[in-house]
Amino acid sequence: MQRTEQPEPFLTTREAAKVLGISLRTAQVWVENGQLDAWKTEGGHRRISRNSVQRLLDGEVTKRPPAPAETQGTPYPERIKILIVEDDSILLKLYKTIFASWKMPVDVITAGNGVDGLILIGKESPDLMITDLSMPGMDGIQLIRNLATSSFRDGIEIVVVSGLDSEEIAAQGGLPEGIPTFCKPIPFAELKSIVSSIVERRSAYI
Repeated sequence: MQRTEQPEPFLTTREAAKVLGISLRTAQVWVENGQLDAWKTEGGHRRISRNSVQRLLDGEVTKRPPAPAETQGTPYPERIKILIVEDDSILLKLYKTIFASWKMPVDVITAGNGVDGLILIGKESPDLMITDLSMPGMDGIQLIRNLATSSFRDGIEIVVVSGLDSEEIAAQGGLPEGIPTFCKPIPFAELKSIVSSIVERRSAYI
């Protein structure tokens, strides 16, 4: 009789994030606030209880410890981090101004080209990246292709806002399937809907 191997009772942080459909940064936050049960190995690696992951999948929420005095009253879920990759400084200011007017829990960080975008992705682990395609140095298409082969891609939603039309994008090799692509001028109504959807999904785990 063949023996069925039982899964390990724990997951790495990255594995837990993938199972829950959240970013790595969000999984780390949930460990810190008690949403996920975790411990560290002797080598300093974090391990997350598979049972606590399953509880979240089943809709059960672990009671969160009281917030420190300085953070009492802070809205939850945690703030959504959005990376804007765009070489036009005026458009970057416009993005920041419009996003701030939405009164949603979002923080906006910006990069002027694909290289700086990759650096910020590794440093900040954004939840959403909105990128132009035509930029000096590493353009948006190269940026997305680099992400496709990197673990940094995990948990990051990508949206393209570009002056290029579909034929021009195809002529440059195209984009991976499933990436929403909009033409300039910036479609703020559509972007607001996308950001609202991310916020709502995070709220579902409260």
